[in-house]
Amino acid sequence: MGNWIINNGLSSFILVVWMGINIFLFVFFYLRYYWGDSFFYTRHLLGHALPWARAPAAVLNFNCMLILLPVCRNLLSLLRGSFVCCGRTMRKQLDKNLTFHKLVAYMIALMTAVHMIAHLLNVEWLNNSRQGVYDELSTALSNLADTHNTTYLNPVRITDLNPQQIPTYFVFTTIAGLTGVVITLALILIITSSMEVIRRSYFEVFWYTHHLFIIFFVGLVFHGAGRIVRSQQTTDPAHNTAFCKDHSDEWGLIPECPIPQFAGGFPQTWMYVIAPMVLYICERLLRFVRYMQTVHYRKIVMRPSKVLELQLVKNGFKMEVGQYVFLNCPAISQLEWHPFTMTSAPEEDFFSVHIRSAGDWTDKLISIVQKLPEGSQGPKLGVDGPFGTASEDVFDYEVSMLVGAGIGVTPFASILKSIWYKFKVSNPKLRTRKIYFYWLCRETHAFEWFADLLQVLENEMEERGMGNFLTYKLYLTGWDQSHATHAKVHFDEDTDVVTGLKQKTHYGRPIWDKEFEQVRKENPTSVVGTFLCGPAVLAEVLEKKCAKYSDMDPRKTRFYFNKENF
Repeated sequence: MGNWIINNGLSSFILVVWMGINIFLFVFFYLRYYWGDSFFYTRHLLGHALPWARAPAAVLNFNCMLILLPVCRNLLSLLRGSFVCCGRTMRKQLDKNLTFHKLVAYMIALMTAVHMIAHLLNVEWLNNSRQGVYDELSTALSNLADTHNTTYLNPVRITDLNPQQIPTYFVFTTIAGLTGVVITLALILIITSSMEVIRRSYFEVFWYTHHLFIIFFVGLVFHGAGRIVRSQQTTDPAHNTAFCKDHSDEWGLIPECPIPQFAGGFPQTWMYVIAPMVLYICERLLRFVRYMQTVHYRKIVMRPSKVLELQLVKNGFKMEVGQYVFLNCPAISQLEWHPFTMTSAPEEDFFSVHIRSAGDWTDKLISIVQKLPEGSQGPKLGVDGPFGTASEDVFDYEVSMLVGAGIGVTPFASILKSIWYKFKVSNPKLRTRKIYFYWLCRETHAFEWFADLLQVLENEMEERGMGNFLTYKLYLTGWDQSHATHAKVHFDEDTDVVTGLKQKTHYGRPIWDKEFEQVRKENPTSVVGTFLCGPAVLAEVLEKKCAKYSDMDPRKTRFYFNKENF
């Protein structure tokens, strides 16, 4: 439990606070509409559906205020820079922005469903009251102010249609009903297209439907303007509900029972969402400004395994290790932006990305580049960023474990290059004294583009007598018998037959218990940062190992897990 708290304590506390606020808002507004005197007559018409409609609305307001904040990338980068003076645990929370974004979306979906079902029941009961189906009081309340449309309680005013058609007519002809239908449909499309299978296989569908959030927020702002939930107003003389509810035929005829006055509540949703909407608009404007800035190609290289390397130059561009950028290619799509981790080091006068063929957008970009005449500039690119990630904190640890899976090695290319430059100038600020690097790949060709960098680092460490600074292990997770036979034949050679490096390639997957045990044994008093850029399944395994092999004694080895999130 102690090890779990080290890695997840603050995240869990934030979630508990968020959930606590949601529960408080739900309970507070439920009780307000369930017991409030001003809603006595409204409850008579609607019953328990009134608080069940209004309590979710309060929770929706709160979560709609939060939903845009985790995707304001520039705001998060600004906060990450502000937290430099704070602990790494605080900065680590910013790397879970998309997880929090999804949790808030789930809450919005749940509360929308409850809110919608309750209001569908409300419309049915309001229509029945209007038709005189229920008791005398319900009929009297529904008939109020037929001539002067100012003090009515029942918002269903029409009576000259087929009663069966009135609820549908009401839903599609009132502000609250029509906007409710629109924002519910938008939300359904947004959520269903965000499923993992859609996002992975049909990213364009996910991208375009996600922009229905604009319609969602516009509808949300106007939704409350219909004011269909109405409360009783104070009159002089006062209307005594305890007495008058049983004497509806005498309303306006005796002093104790003046005709009750009702009014809709002031719309409040816009007050919750206006600030996040302004922040997000500023975010998009900043992205547009960056998009308009010219990007030049320094070098274009087609690597093995359908990996495209782009070396780019942009005025005023500054980066840190492990950061990522969003790229847009108007020749493919004016709207689509895709994240790519930079593989260059801050010490270089350009920034580079390695793009693996992994979908329609990347396939089209690679196809365009392959058709270019040699030495020519590539297609116009828009670059937004750079943005911070967990890998920025790698040099804050004495010991770091870097784990990359496939193209997930890219942030660690930046880190290892930066280390090489720091050694060249003997940078005294380099706090890290040991790095363990693990790279898992399915095919041998994937190692080729990265092996050159490892070879340079290998030679550099030997020349400086620091051969123990970098321990790297390459794992080939997909091979056939011919690979294995070839490796056995050349086993006694000084260099590896796959990579040409002195470190031999391992076949299969790492035995993580053995690796963590070795790191703990070699660094008995160190704080170890474990960094992953790879699949969620591997993240779950590594996070458990960090908890398992951490010691609660601050004088002994502790592992902190960090994962790249885009």
